[in-house]
Amino acid sequence: MTEAAAALEPGRQIQTLDELTEEQADAVLDLIEDAARTDGTTAVSEQGRLQLRGGPRAGIRHFLLTEGDRLAGYGQLEDTDPVEAPAAELVVHPALRGRGHGRALGTALLATSGKRLRVWAHGGKSAARHLAQVLGLTLFRELRQLRRPLTDTDPLPEAALPPGVIVRTFVPGTDDEAWLATNAAAFAHHPEQGSLTQRDLNDRIAQPWFDAKGFFLAERDGELVGFHWTKVHAAERLGEVYVLGVRPGAQGGGLGKALTAIGLRHLAAQGLPTAMLYVDADNPAALAVYEGLGFTTHEVDLMYRTES
Repeated sequence: MTEAAAALEPGRQIQTLDELTEEQADAVLDLIEDAARTDGTTAVSEQGRLQLRGGPRAGIRHFLLTEGDRLAGYGQLEDTDPVEAPAAELVVHPALRGRGHGRALGTALLATSGKRLRVWAHGGKSAARHLAQVLGLTLFRELRQLRRPLTDTDPLPEAALPPGVIVRTFVPGTDDEAWLATNAAAFAHHPEQGSLTQRDLNDRIAQPWFDAKGFFLAERDGELVGFHWTKVHAAERLGEVYVLGVRPGAQGGGLGKALTAIGLRHLAAQGLPTAMLYVDADNPAALAVYEGLGFTTHEVDLMYRTES
């Protein structure tokens, strides 16, 4: 624990921690799942959930808000971007909302970040928008979740690879270094994705959903030039274009579209009825490509930030 628990009002406390115990991580995950069942969307991203375990991580701090002996809310602060303000996510248990817990967590996150903060509101719910306003934050980014059917009534695109490109599947332990380098090059403009490390990759490979057969690598002359990593959300029967990237020098030749088609056909072969992906609203080129492939907006995630 990096700071002592402080009583904000009778019965409410916030602890700020550099790492969580297994028991604490389990309690936070239970809280996140309870909230997701009520809200229809998950308040803490996959990256945030992965960072609950595995010991301390540089730049990551956890905020546990308790009411009496019950975990009422959770916040996570990630200060790893050398340029942008620290990013945060937070959630309050559905049964304990309307008591100021969200504002208390937000205030603690603001104070710890030096009032230089970005906050995600997944699903763009009205309560989250109101909290952002109360905290003095302004809308900064819109991330859209797009979906399309994977059924015979909506034919999937053909996978027309550029000349000289072959596609194979990822081999854990062999392709790690090459993939991390290609991912960093493809997402140099996108610090959240482009900064993934070996530890981040290992975290994902260790997850039950990981399947190397759905992780496609495109090579030209033995060099990795692009990839499409798919993911299956088994409980929701939903396939995801998890990460799709093309090296800058290989862009513009149709490789991204071909890799998308390969991944979508793989997901359809699993019997999944729907595919999803995330794309920034201020990326009209990517939106045009995906909309041309039959994707439409399903919901949005909003990011707010301090103005200073």
